[in-house]
Amino acid sequence: MSDTPVIGVLALQGDVREHLIALASADALARPVRRPEELAEVDGLVIPGGESTTMSKLASLFGMLEPLRERVRNGMPVYGTCAGMILLADKILDPRSGQETVGGIDMIVRRNAFGRQNESFEAAVDVAGIESGPVEGVFIRAPWVESVGAQAEVVAEHGGHIVAVRQGNALATSFHPELTGDHRVHALFVDMVRAVG
Repeated sequence: MSDTPVIGVLALQGDVREHLIALASADALARPVRRPEELAEVDGLVIPGGESTTMSKLASLFGMLEPLRERVRNGMPVYGTCAGMILLADKILDPRSGQETVGGIDMIVRRNAFGRQNESFEAAVDVAGIESGPVEGVFIRAPWVESVGAQAEVVAEHGGHIVAVRQGNALATSFHPELTGDHRVHALFVDMVRAVG
């Protein structure tokens, strides 16, 4: 891999465009990923926000669920925001019927924990590993992490709840940094991808 890693954004549903822009700003070559053969060509992957149940069903429909699980198990760097965090959880509290996860982070996540769409908010969040002050977190029907296993590291909390977790090459935030002009979380992920290459 060159200094410019190729990072995909799972483009089945959700705010794909914003992630592509944020990754490009963080010096990655960003491309949408919809099919297993596209997944095979990237060095890392972002799973965006959206509707986690719909995303898991679409991933299954497009034949992406097993290839995603396999790449994550084999150490491909992956970053999930909001619904993406839910998909990276090994366990969901009160999952919807038929909802599956990719897994990869030893955590239990509560869906829509911060409330409904009209209770969305922004907050400054201190994220371990990111310098120059807190990042602006946009919380939209956001999950939070109820608990983490021994392998997972809590990297941010808000209001007494875990909102960002890292485990090995996997990173997850319950908020949306791609909806702000601050691309430091994406830059951190790009550095994670480079470190693997």
